[in-house]
Amino acid sequence: MTSKLIDHSVPLIRAIVIHPDGRGDSTRLAEERLQEAVGLARALDLDVRAEEIVRIRKITPATLFGSGKVEELAALVRAAEAEAVVVDDDLTPVQQRNLEKEWECKVIDRTGLILEIFGRRARTKEGRLQVELARLDYEKSRLVRTWTHLERQRGGTGSTGGPGETQIELDRRLIADRIVKLKGELEEVRRTRGLHRKQRQKVPFPTIALVGYTNAGKSTLFNRLTGSEVLAKDLLFATLDTTQRTIRLPQGRPAIVADTVGFISDLPHELVESFRATLEEVGEADLILHVRDIASPDSDAQSKDVEAVLKQIEIPEGKTRRILEVWNKTDLLDADLREAVLGQAERLSVEGKAAAVSAWTGEGVEALRQIITGLIDDDPETELTLDPSQGEALAWLYEHGRVTGRDTDEEGRTHLTVRLAPQALGRFERQFQRVCFSAS
Repeated sequence: MTSKLIDHSVPLIRAIVIHPDGRGDSTRLAEERLQEAVGLARALDLDVRAEEIVRIRKITPATLFGSGKVEELAALVRAAEAEAVVVDDDLTPVQQRNLEKEWECKVIDRTGLILEIFGRRARTKEGRLQVELARLDYEKSRLVRTWTHLERQRGGTGSTGGPGETQIELDRRLIADRIVKLKGELEEVRRTRGLHRKQRQKVPFPTIALVGYTNAGKSTLFNRLTGSEVLAKDLLFATLDTTQRTIRLPQGRPAIVADTVGFISDLPHELVESFRATLEEVGEADLILHVRDIASPDSDAQSKDVEAVLKQIEIPEGKTRRILEVWNKTDLLDADLREAVLGQAERLSVEGKAAAVSAWTGEGVEALRQIITGLIDDDPETELTLDPSQGEALAWLYEHGRVTGRDTDEEGRTHLTVRLAPQALGRFERQFQRVCFSAS
């Protein structure tokens, strides 16, 4: 067991962070997992006074750690004057309660920590609803520790638990009622999203969803692609609420890009379920950009975590999921590794499988746009001829399709080769009936 005390003078809630090693996926690096947990704690504005990796050979049902380790950690809690302990693992309500008694401070497990961060970061009504639903689902089994007025639960006489037991039952019913109400409101959100998607399909721009491990640089890349100013910080879960923008791809084709919430290892199932409405945007996307922090030593394991979450997201019937890996943060690689990564990405880009970029500096972003265009540009080509007076039709084609060829004859007529989705072509035929065209 190795620990590192950290000197901080910021008057925040003092905390220590513990990563139990030996329980989870052995492919994850313990030190990387610890640093991720420290990042989560700091994202919650905790003053991390100590960080610890604790090897676990055998799980103790009552406290997770063995009695000796619990005592050692209690000494560390006292030395750091910690008011809270973050355990980078899921704790049962019993384990959480027992550890709080042993260490005489608040204990937060990984799921509780992530839920708290989500609760602070959600900005839209939908985001707040989703987080509240996830939190209630998590808290309903932890009422004894969550509600301070339940300390009196053993105060009754005879065969009943007294007024405290009645209070527990009341709180459980209130939570159950609230969960039903929230699910109803989120179902309405889902229905509204479905209507919006149908509206977008009438003007069928392809959709591109950015996904990736939290802090992989999705929002920075989103800003590069769209010219937006979405919050992009070196901070875990800087983005929670989905943001969409329309962009112009090379040769003028419009597309909708969506920045989504970051994924993380062992993402609480409560959040996966609660964010179902948001994650549907990923399932509906024509192309998924899987943004990876290629400079992270844990990049491969993080990629597997993202893929595991993607498998939980339903795909509409008849739709094929297309994924392009975007290897971000190449500017942070040393020269030799950077050359190797760029070379491998260039070979894979021919197959539409990977692209290497630095969203921070902009290097490789234009090449990424070209790859994206090739992956989503599968609409049939149509040849059209426009009279000089049909400027409105010409503008419409540039707005809703991609012009791949243009020539003007001696009489001033414009001959075009355009890629149009079938729905867009149908609209064009109805709106501009005088145009001469023939499908090639």
